[in-house]
Amino acid sequence: MSNAARSGPTRQRIITAVLQIIGKDGVAAVTNRRIAKEAGVSLGSVTYHFETQHELLRESLLHFVREETRRFTAMADQCQSEGIDIGGAAALAGEVAGGTAFDSEHIAPFELYVEAGRDERLREAAAEAFAAYDRLAAQILTGLGVPDAERLASTTVALVMGLQLRRLATGSTADDLVDSLLLVARGAVDHHEAGL
Repeated sequence: MSNAARSGPTRQRIITAVLQIIGKDGVAAVTNRRIAKEAGVSLGSVTYHFETQHELLRESLLHFVREETRRFTAMADQCQSEGIDIGGAAALAGEVAGGTAFDSEHIAPFELYVEAGRDERLREAAAEAFAAYDRLAAQILTGLGVPDAERLASTTVALVMGLQLRRLATGSTADDLVDSLLLVARGAVDHHEAGL
């Protein structure tokens, strides 16, 4: 077995531990000792796989986004192959949002996005994350027949992220998310049909 094959599970355990720590106690709580303890690996393994804390934070953020993108892309592909209307897509988004537990792993990205505002070295990773969300939103909007899907994608992502942050902070339900997505999608279709 190659070194890369052996190190994959250890590296993944470290990334998972970082996301859990950030979600529980924030970025300031990320220390190599705590990561090693949470991941069940040696302290040397943490520094072997990640030379700097910046690298740890960047890779953790990108890992989360890759997993979310993979999951949502599969759903978008399924919707596209089975056919779905705007109302069905909004209902699906509500199910996903309502089913997303705000556990430590899902809180961590919000912490990392805020940290990117403080640490410009993380901004490239944050930009990559939002670009992935934008591509996915454009794919879903295009599949729904929403005109100007590329142009509306970042607005849709911002709306979803803002409403998810609101849910996180207030404990509210996903109903606002569904209503808002329907408003945006129907507004775009009506705007296009009116020739504006």
